[in-house]
Amino acid sequence: MAGRIEDYALIGDMQTAALVCRDGTVDWLCLPRFDSHAIFAGLLGTEEHGFWRLGPAHASDAKPPTAARRSYRGDSLILESEWDTPRGTVRVTDFMPPRDGAPQLIRIVEGVSGRVPMRSALRMRFSYGRVVPWVHKHDGRTVAVAGPDSVWFDTDCETYGKSLTTYSDFTVAPGDRIAFTISWEPSHKQPPALPEPEQSLQATEDFWREWVEHCTYHGPYREAVIRSLITLKALTYAPTGGIVAAPTTSLPEDIGGVRNWDYRYTWLRDAAITLSSLLRTGYREEARAWREWLLRAVAGDPENLQIMYGIAGERELGEAELDWLPGYENSAPVRVGNGAAHQLQLDVYGEVTEALHLGHMTGLARSDYASLLQLKLIRYLEQHWDEPDEGIWEVRGPRRHFVHSKVMAWVAVDRTIKLIESGDADGPLERWRELRDDIHRDVCEKGYDKERNTFTQSYGSKELDASLLLIPQMGFLPPDDKRVIGTIEAIQRELSTPDGFILRYPTEGDSEGVDGLPGDEGAFLACSFWMADDLAMIGRVDEARKLFEKLLALRNDLGLLAEEWDPRLKRQVGNFPQAFSHVPLIDTALRLTASGAYGG
Repeated sequence: MAGRIEDYALIGDMQTAALVCRDGTVDWLCLPRFDSHAIFAGLLGTEEHGFWRLGPAHASDAKPPTAARRSYRGDSLILESEWDTPRGTVRVTDFMPPRDGAPQLIRIVEGVSGRVPMRSALRMRFSYGRVVPWVHKHDGRTVAVAGPDSVWFDTDCETYGKSLTTYSDFTVAPGDRIAFTISWEPSHKQPPALPEPEQSLQATEDFWREWVEHCTYHGPYREAVIRSLITLKALTYAPTGGIVAAPTTSLPEDIGGVRNWDYRYTWLRDAAITLSSLLRTGYREEARAWREWLLRAVAGDPENLQIMYGIAGERELGEAELDWLPGYENSAPVRVGNGAAHQLQLDVYGEVTEALHLGHMTGLARSDYASLLQLKLIRYLEQHWDEPDEGIWEVRGPRRHFVHSKVMAWVAVDRTIKLIESGDADGPLERWRELRDDIHRDVCEKGYDKERNTFTQSYGSKELDASLLLIPQMGFLPPDDKRVIGTIEAIQRELSTPDGFILRYPTEGDSEGVDGLPGDEGAFLACSFWMADDLAMIGRVDEARKLFEKLLALRNDLGLLAEEWDPRLKRQVGNFPQAFSHVPLIDTALRLTASGAYGG
């Protein structure tokens, strides 16, 4: 059985990522890309679907021991885990070197004290646990082959096969360092170069140290901000600049339920807000790379803008169910691909335009094509902003006139007007000023409940939606507007959990709610950070700080967050780690630091 979601650590090479549990088991790894088939899919099934455990030896019928301590080495993505056993202490260092050739996962075992018996158990299963590879020796190296894929296993330890698993049994004493490496290569090519674990470790540490030095944030929440920035960098696909929402699929929002989705793609919304956080903390190169990815992905077809693309800009992300996997804690179905890719979500136009605007304002080198794209997006919105859509939360129920979508359409027009006013683009300024006013008037007339003094989820509805918290943050209305304050307070009353975290919108348990799905979900962490932001904006800074620090306490011991927090089970749920949680963490830290709203 897989560990709790928060029991996992992330390691990666900016092209794919692995999840390592507290007991030293790698339960998830897709090779060679984030969205490739998994060779370890135990996270979504059982050990039969692939895993790699490395830790102190234990009885075959006993639960593997968990590490007594673990941490990242400084400001890096190098994981160090230590076990204290009756025979001594041992350390395992796990990392994936930034790629220069074949992708590698390297694990180095180091004796700290005593003499500790150890075991490596490697069970590779290709195609998400469905295919048993042919494992054999080639020039003294172990290789697993299935179809187009080969994975090479290198170690100085003796290995043996048993029950379709490759084992190594060994003992470490103080000063011993024993390395294990797997490398992926297309099966029709020559074997990958022999790994050099110690040199790769130093190069990986140097990479992360140099990257973190570019961070311009030096406030009181630096540790949390740096860890979130490293996580966002790890979710960036280096060859193209695309940013995945998370490195996993089908980790459930509702344990045992059907709210299981594949997040290994680039949502324009998630990537745009990630870009804004990177820009505000000094990372222009990542912002430039994402803008280039965007221009390639959208190409000359902004009228058919998708809400998400593959990490290289692929458009076809057909959704399928893997019925041989039982799902994380029996949360089925397990899905790959994402059928929401072709939904109409008008808010995306606003997020993309806001990101391009921020890049322009922070000195990102001008791109004539980016400006041209922005103008094309507005011409499309001019004809379609008043249509119903599926909204920010990708509801699978009927389309509605979502207030947040209209607000973000206003943002798109507003930021484009500013671009024209700056002299960096030409467009029908007066006509678009009228359009901006029309959208604003429409939202305030049709999306606002005067009796309750709150904006609502959609035109004519009574439901609330946490995305309304973005109204003051986007500049649609000033923070001191009574309608803004009324909306914040209404969301606190109606969408708050007993511990003060925020739900996205009401769900209906066994009945289908506004999103067209049965079941409930946890508090959405991004929405809870938005609430802290809003509280600071309306002057309730002590309350904002307390909520922010409660949210920081939900991070696992390595500073990582999933998508949601289940207030009943007191655990993280949803895909992990989640960019859409770490981005608002950074944003709220910046706002609270600027306001001086922090303790000590």
